[in-house]
Amino acid sequence: MLKVVHLNTYDGNGGAGRACLRLNRALLSQNINSKVIVHYKFGNNAAIGTFNRNALQKAWAAGLIVLERLLAKAYLKPGKRTPFSFAWFGRSVIHHPDVKAADVIHLHWVNHSFMNPAHLAELTKLGKPVVWTFHDSNAFTGGCHVRYTCRHFEQQCGNCPLLKNESPNDESNQIWQQKDQAYRQLPFTVIAPSTWMQQSVQAASLMRGKPLLQIPNTLETDVFAPGSQTDARQALGLPADKFIFLTGFMPSRKDLHKGGAYLLESLHLLKAQLGSRAGEAELVIFGNRDTENMPEFPFKTHFLGVINSDEKLAQCYNAADAFLIPSLEDNLPYTVMESLSCGTPVVAFTTGGISDMVQHEHNGYLAEYRSAGSFAAGMAWVWQHPSRAHVRQQARQTVMDKFSETVVAAQHIQRYQQLLAAPAAIQEAHV
Repeated sequence: MLKVVHLNTYDGNGGAGRACLRLNRALLSQNINSKVIVHYKFGNNAAIGTFNRNALQKAWAAGLIVLERLLAKAYLKPGKRTPFSFAWFGRSVIHHPDVKAADVIHLHWVNHSFMNPAHLAELTKLGKPVVWTFHDSNAFTGGCHVRYTCRHFEQQCGNCPLLKNESPNDESNQIWQQKDQAYRQLPFTVIAPSTWMQQSVQAASLMRGKPLLQIPNTLETDVFAPGSQTDARQALGLPADKFIFLTGFMPSRKDLHKGGAYLLESLHLLKAQLGSRAGEAELVIFGNRDTENMPEFPFKTHFLGVINSDEKLAQCYNAADAFLIPSLEDNLPYTVMESLSCGTPVVAFTTGGISDMVQHEHNGYLAEYRSAGSFAAGMAWVWQHPSRAHVRQQARQTVMDKFSETVVAAQHIQRYQQLLAAPAAIQEAHV
């Protein structure tokens, strides 16, 4: 039986962690011996392995994660909120029994003091095929996870606009050089979950010569499935007679790329357009721990807080008439896929991998990038659509056709088998 080991920093914390666990579940359903091992384990799932054998090792890992983030402040410009990872710390993984026993090593998000370039290069000693799914841009930049308009990664990082002491030989250039040296030693196949990520990898100088496939992430289509809107609203305590917009709005203190300011502006524009009918719409927000420092929203707003259950999250999508995501840069955001899988249309900016999921005026609306007016037009499109039920059907069908567990697992298995059938030829291609 084919054995695959997935390496990720966390067990389901964040989009990459969820993608890793969902792919693992999909592969298990296809009788693949698949296992996840993480750098730091939050949960109690016995099926998920960890490199920490005792409480002391776990505390050490947590300490390095915190230390890296504290030290980073000395190098990053004040006010810059773009996520950035340095390569100071890391750990060897090649002696773990599950890594040694695997036929294929599948990397996911390996930052936060998990696997730095030296430890990535060390994987070469195992002589096993390596597959790496890129959940953000960090693997091919000098440290940033979100690039915006910066194109230094296409040549060589340096003069980084995020660093205090930007120069041709700054920390971003040093990290870029470390990655370049490691990647020259390690053969691996890149998996890009979206067209946008595929194009980014093709443009990245660090990725030249690396095999590249586009395979999307997957999700539990049996959990995120269409259900009764009436029942969902009743369970969540939401009004039955309102048009409900749902969002996972986050104040933009840390993640500027989430685009919260554009969402707020577009809601004000929509209210002005609706006039006397504005009272027929309400807003539902999930994901926020702090509601005291929220801006004043123009529609009556319900705060659901952090949702820790996929079943309850699916209820949220089913209760809504439209899901709003104003992200300015995203690979293949799970909230979009989850919403569509529940049959709820999505309004989003045309950016990142969102356009791989949202088809304009088919299962949602792709607004002009950074245009609050266009985003408001998208909300109005869903509001005014003559056949919302048809749009909901198309939303669900998109996920079943392109992102279901069966479809995505089969694509991964095919690549694993190809690598195992001709490992020598693949490695020679990297020499």
